Amino acid sequence: MRRFFVVLCLLLAAWPAPASAARLAGFLPNLEAADIFPGADRLGTPQGEPPLAPAYAGNRLLGHVWLNTDVTDATGYSGKPIHILVAADTRGVIRGIRLVDHKEPIVLIGIPEQRILAALNHLIGLETGPIARGETRPPQTDIVSGATVTVLVMADSVVRSAIRLHRARRFGAASAGGAAAPAQAPAALPPATLTSGPGEVRDWESLLGDGSVRRLHLSVGDVNEAFTRHENPAAAESPEPGPPDETFIDLYAALVTTPTIGRSLLGDAGYEQLLRRLRPGQHAILVAGEGLYSFKGSGYVRGGIFDRIELLQDGRSLRFRDRDHQRLGDIAAAGAPSLPEIALFTLPENFSLNPTEPWELQLLVQRAIGVRDKAFLSFELGYRLPEQYISRPPTPTPAVAPSLPAAAATTAPAAEEAPHDPLEEPLWQRIWRAKTLDIGITAVALMILTGIFFFQDQLVRRPVLFRWVRLGFLSWTLVWLGWYANAQLSVVNVLTFSSSLLTGFSWNYFLTSPLIFILWCGVAAALIFWGRGVFCGWLCPFGALQELLSAAAQKLKVPQVVMPWGLHERLWPVKYVIFLGLFGLSLYSVTLAEQAAEVEPFKTAIILKFIRDWPFALYAVGLLAAGLFIERFFCRYLCPLGAALAIPGRLRTFEWLKRWPECGSPCQRCARECPVQSIHPEGNINPNECIYCMHCQELYRAEDRCPHNIQKRLKREKQIALSAVPLPSAGKGPKTSITRTEKGVAGKPATSSP
Repeated sequence: MRRFFVVLCLLLAAWPAPASAARLAGFLPNLEAADIFPGADRLGTPQGEPPLAPAYAGNRLLGHVWLNTDVTDATGYSGKPIHILVAADTRGVIRGIRLVDHKEPIVLIGIPEQRILAALNHLIGLETGPIARGETRPPQTDIVSGATVTVLVMADSVVRSAIRLHRARRFGAASAGGAAAPAQAPAALPPATLTSGPGEVRDWESLLGDGSVRRLHLSVGDVNEAFTRHENPAAAESPEPGPPDETFIDLYAALVTTPTIGRSLLGDAGYEQLLRRLRPGQHAILVAGEGLYSFKGSGYVRGGIFDRIELLQDGRSLRFRDRDHQRLGDIAAAGAPSLPEIALFTLPENFSLNPTEPWELQLLVQRAIGVRDKAFLSFELGYRLPEQYISRPPTPTPAVAPSLPAAAATTAPAAEEAPHDPLEEPLWQRIWRAKTLDIGITAVALMILTGIFFFQDQLVRRPVLFRWVRLGFLSWTLVWLGWYANAQLSVVNVLTFSSSLLTGFSWNYFLTSPLIFILWCGVAAALIFWGRGVFCGWLCPFGALQELLSAAAQKLKVPQVVMPWGLHERLWPVKYVIFLGLFGLSLYSVTLAEQAAEVEPFKTAIILKFIRDWPFALYAVGLLAAGLFIERFFCRYLCPLGAALAIPGRLRTFEWLKRWPECGSPCQRCARECPVQSIHPEGNINPNECIYCMHCQELYRAEDRCPHNIQKRLKREKQIALSAVPLPSAGKGPKTSITRTEKGVAGKPATSSP
């Protein structure tokens, strides 16, 4: 028996840790404690389920670190989980975020990872307690163009995991048993307010001395040293010119809503004028600076936004716009320096700044590291209003609350068990609600396109109207659907969908991009009716870009190259080979297949709008240049998505494109004028290559261009002319007449039946 217990203890000791604990423990050795939790000097062993690693400064517990995927789902654009380490202190305030593993192709190739992380950094400092209690809503996420789904999924998983852990009371100090002990909730205090009174006028030195005006001074050496520690080594290769001790920027900030600070910096007249503009609860700050670097920049001139400074408080951020800005000539306080840039910013009413709590002004410093790329660093100017301006209520004496009976404590409803919790609403539902207008516009456009296809016969009879309709719709597809909404379908969608069918299908990921989902539904339905041409010819932004550029080239008399039919027919299969290669590669590694899918220039030309590394931009421009001479060159020979759609497109049920018996033999006009040469010499239309531009249907109905219709018209006119010949008079012989259609055969008798 004794030996049995020894063996049992050894087996229990050797029992493998839970997979989630092992997953978290596998990421922790690769980073220093301070990298994820500022101020921490070590991380403890993960404990509990889901596992949390305690963060310590000496023997003092600062908070915990966890892996987001151990708490909530985080499936990204690739269909694979995005692993993020998150740190929060014992009060539930997020202190650090670090992306440790992902398979996102939009980040692997195309968008620098720093841009993705910068969009998440606004969550640092977020207090999750009010959100967990339902008092406030989660903050809005800064969207990175081209990576909308990825950023939304990452931010949602960080916030959702923190809220769930907060509600589970996992952020308290560790108890003897290793579990988090819930902290006693403090009694609610009345909010602090600003002191009342007219205030006094003080000089610059006294305001700067007690913190009424806060300062951030950066020298050229400070900035150059900061960029040497940047993740991109190229950032250090172009240092700021000048001596290291030269002022790069001297930045000042102050809350001028406070009477003393406002009267001192703005003067009595300026302060009174400001108060007349402000609404109750609205605040204003003064920002001033000098040096080599301007805190204003030029973004507010081009786009009306100050993109170099940002106000942060409690996880919320605010970028100022030109409508919030008033330029000041000088500062009224005695002894104030003469600063070249002085701005008075009025905070919008929807940003409720708490003046009695700390806030910070974040300065973004950028440095060019290439023709298009830039590196960014942020520096914080922290601001805390001095206590003499704050009126705080006295702390009440804590009362001893009577203990509840065990039964009552068990049946009392918990705050987190509320009947409706917006945080538990799936991310895709929140995205759809936020994009209601975009969804409506897309749905209306698809209805219009459906009408175009159903009533194509009536439309092509009016060639001028039809051409304007087509050019207008293609322009909408390129500008709104592509460049604005980034709703460009891709072969990556096909590979991801097929991979999810093999590894565990879930609608949640596909629903996170509403416009892409709606377009795929529309394309799937259109494949049954009209084949792949609905997407390729009307709903593909890159295809629209090619056709519009080709139309401009033809207007400018750029010579057009007509591919010999034999060569053209042999180049058709290239795109099918590319698609099959990508599909086969996806069975081995979806990540590699998504990287190889860069054969599509969609991401470069449409999603990122050519703001990308020069090899990708040069490739996309080269394809567009080829399209100036050979219309839709990429669509014809290289597009793997077109090949993927052509395969199920063979299932179409209806045949809408009409042909005459003479088409192809002897008439070849439609075949010669087809923009993508999808009509065989014998007159048959290849549905796998047709983009459904309806040019052949316009010719089919044209009575002045289609040889078949021309012959029918001539016969009809001849019959009308013959029917107009007058009958001979009674008792007289046959009468000779020359009709309008028989000029040149004069003297030929035209007889009529008696």
